[in-house]
Amino acid sequence: MQDEIEAKFIQCNHDSVRQLLTRIGAECHSPMRLMTRAILDYPDGRLAKIHAYIRVRDEGDKISVTYKQDAEKTFGSAKEIETTVGSLDTMVQMFEALGLVVQSRQESKRETWKIDDVEVVLDEWPWLDPYIEIEGPTKEHVMDVAKKLGFTWRDAVFGSVTAVYKLQYPDIEREGKISTIENVAFNLPAPDWFHVKGQE
Repeated sequence: MQDEIEAKFIQCNHDSVRQLLTRIGAECHSPMRLMTRAILDYPDGRLAKIHAYIRVRDEGDKISVTYKQDAEKTFGSAKEIETTVGSLDTMVQMFEALGLVVQSRQESKRETWKIDDVEVVLDEWPWLDPYIEIEGPTKEHVMDVAKKLGFTWRDAVFGSVTAVYKLQYPDIEREGKISTIENVAFNLPAPDWFHVKGQE
């Protein structure tokens, strides 16, 4: 499995980030587009028990299948195996035939920029403030681009998007993960147990 070398920075103004990316010589490779995904596990949750899941994602220009595992939730601790396939629905049907079930269907929006061998993505998710993710071949590469964009390393967030949701909605810690919500979509209201930090 490959190491995933990435860090997230939350509550970002995407327009400001775009200006900074242009200033440091980054290029937009994929404009903001809708992405859809299915998150799968076995009915007994055996993948979740080892902090893993399978994701089939329509990225707009390709369909990717990923096995991801991250028990430590620290920088560089995520491991993944990824490939591309021809159809999201067909791949989901194949996993279901093998005994897995779809736990969650999710929407997000993503814009992809690149500078040298570092990728910066501007992400939007339902019920969540915009954030960015920086991924590169080494910690030093990621930290360098983060610094150029004006981010402080101590503010970096590691792990899946659930880590970002937990910062904005701390009740998720008690109730479960984003992957347990049947449908995460822009046109749907947030679950009742989502509460803004500091409010009853």
